[in-house]
Amino acid sequence: MSTITTKDGTEIYYKDWGSKDAQPIVFHHGWPLSADDWDNQMLYFLDKGFRVIAHDRRGHGRSSQTATGNEMDTYAADVAELAEALDLKNAVHAGHSTGGGEVAHYVARAKPGRVAKAVLISAVPPIMVKSEKNPGGLPIEVFDGFRSALAANRAQLYVDVPAGPFYGFNRPGAKISQGTIDNWWRQGMMGGAKAHYDCIKAFSETDFTDDLKTIDVPVLVMHGTDDQIVPYADAAPLSVKLLKHGTLKSYDGFPHGMCTTHPEIINPDLLAFIKA
Repeated sequence: MSTITTKDGTEIYYKDWGSKDAQPIVFHHGWPLSADDWDNQMLYFLDKGFRVIAHDRRGHGRSSQTATGNEMDTYAADVAELAEALDLKNAVHAGHSTGGGEVAHYVARAKPGRVAKAVLISAVPPIMVKSEKNPGGLPIEVFDGFRSALAANRAQLYVDVPAGPFYGFNRPGAKISQGTIDNWWRQGMMGGAKAHYDCIKAFSETDFTDDLKTIDVPVLVMHGTDDQIVPYADAAPLSVKLLKHGTLKSYDGFPHGMCTTHPEIINPDLLAFIKA
């Protein structure tokens, strides 16, 4: 397996396909998944001549099941170490959900020349949890519920989320894919319970406002209007307002996991942004 070892001794697993001379696209997965969640996009962009890279966040997938460092500062630092190890220049960083937060946090801090563009897909910024500053957010009780369910029966939670709201399979007339549900469960159960528990706080309570204001490269913000995990109105439109060079692309009725349910639409839109 391809891994790097970070300064604190954590092994980060990654895939790196394609010519080292090609422009790199780095994919950042959502909670509690792994690099495997990007299989469709990795194959698509590899075929288009790009170098495609995806890593398992610490505590997820094949990376170390860390008890510490399961927060955005360390996630972004891990990405910086990976970019350094692979000497990535002029890269496009695309993040889904929690991975979108990781992208924002990393790109705002990246060394000059490392990043060309960024993409936030169904992403958690600016901030998910409800507060006086963020009245449209989700109440903390929603995230407490996730923590309680994870601690009580993680395996069952990891069936319920993909079978229901993640892909919109709970909507009338939805075309349900059992393989997609099983693959979500498989990825989730590969990771560590402690890291996944901690990550709920990381994705729900981290405020990415300053990151978004700092980012100086073009950013595409893609979000489905029927996202039941990261509600559209409190995410994508607010992020675009904070970005210097942000473009919003909304998808009517699409679910949170739209990269998996609608790759035939998402992939060409991603390609058009990268090539523009």
